[in-house]
Amino acid sequence: MDVKIGVLALQGDVSEHIDAFSAALAGRGCGKASTVVEVRNPVDLDGCSALALPGGESTTISRLIERNGLYEPIRTFKGGIFATCAGMVLMATDAADPRIHTLGLMDMTVDRNAFGRQKESFEADIPVIGLDGGPFHAIFIRAPVVTAAGAGVHVLATLDRGIVAAEKGRYMALAFHPELGGDLRLHERFLKNLGI
Repeated sequence: MDVKIGVLALQGDVSEHIDAFSAALAGRGCGKASTVVEVRNPVDLDGCSALALPGGESTTISRLIERNGLYEPIRTFKGGIFATCAGMVLMATDAADPRIHTLGLMDMTVDRNAFGRQKESFEADIPVIGLDGGPFHAIFIRAPVVTAAGAGVHVLATLDRGIVAAEKGRYMALAFHPELGGDLRLHERFLKNLGI
């Protein structure tokens, strides 16, 4: 099966997501014509089965989504969305920051930069519900947390400060950066949930 995955390429760790999803597609046995493409405009979403919203600076990414006419196309996108760090903030219904126009795709309240500034970044081995193979080594960089999750949002992992991984249907939102650590289990779980 040939699959096309998009990565929002407005700001943030785009190339790392492209590499991780390319490897995950190969690991899932997808066809040689499967591709991972950069998404900068609505037309770039055409034919995509999924979209990654990468980490970066959430206020900047929010502004660029608006500027590039991507807000409604992402909100109405029929494929899966894999959101990390700033992407998790954008997926929420409430980011408690008027500068961020969230997508409202997951009923969550998010505290952006919950762990502090860049120097407070850290790594931790966290258990993830339903993930085989032991804890996931998670890299947190100026990470958010979900402080409240509503109907349909399934909590996958927590730390003392709040929820750091959640799913809702075809959506997965993570406070950390799985694309940086070489462990593709969450990418593969996301693809499997989409039937890929």
